[in-house]
Amino acid sequence: MLVIFDLDGTLLNSIADLAAAANYALRRAGYPEHSPEAYPYFVGNGVRRLLERVLPEDQRSESNVERLRGYFMEYYGVHLTDFTRPYPGIGELLSELRRRGVSVAVASNKYQVAVERLIMHFFPHIEWAAVEGQKEGVPVKPDPSVVFGILLKCPTDKSDVVYVGDSGVDMDTARRAAVTSVGVTWGFRSEAELKDHYADYVVSDPRQILEIVDRKMKTGEELS
Repeated sequence: MLVIFDLDGTLLNSIADLAAAANYALRRAGYPEHSPEAYPYFVGNGVRRLLERVLPEDQRSESNVERLRGYFMEYYGVHLTDFTRPYPGIGELLSELRRRGVSVAVASNKYQVAVERLIMHFFPHIEWAAVEGQKEGVPVKPDPSVVFGILLKCPTDKSDVVYVGDSGVDMDTARRAAVTSVGVTWGFRSEAELKDHYADYVVSDPRQILEIVDRKMKTGEELS
């Protein structure tokens, strides 16, 4: 069995560092900044889309996004773990899944280098089947390509795959990949959004993910 996790808003509460990096980029480029509370609605589709969203509407040109991207990467590369922390219970969940023989993987829209650094920093003792971030030439979620790439590295019948995320983007990704979706309510988006995007399950505690996986492993039932 394989459980694929989104990163930001699912495994890690990273919003403060993302907000700080984006605001640094805006400040360097001479644009108004946003309050940290606004950022949960800006993130979810990769850095480029985040920077497009934080720009004033009439300034969202490719050249402006690219300029902000340079400033963002400059700051985030140094400060990506300043305030970021795993959500409560996540470390225990990952350890228990591995103890039970369940493979675990990450599928993120964040750029690959940052994903690898965060995973190694916060979860160095977890054996990962795959750690996949945004890569050149691979479409970002909700395109399911990242899930298919993970399945190439960790061949698993789709009926034995659970995808866990905190946003409508994640639920759409799971549906397009034809795997079971679990939406978590502790992340950046609302429970209503998860349900609007047809989450198969919605959970408010990491232990509920174990219950879903445990039932699956014990009964062999097809989750739907």
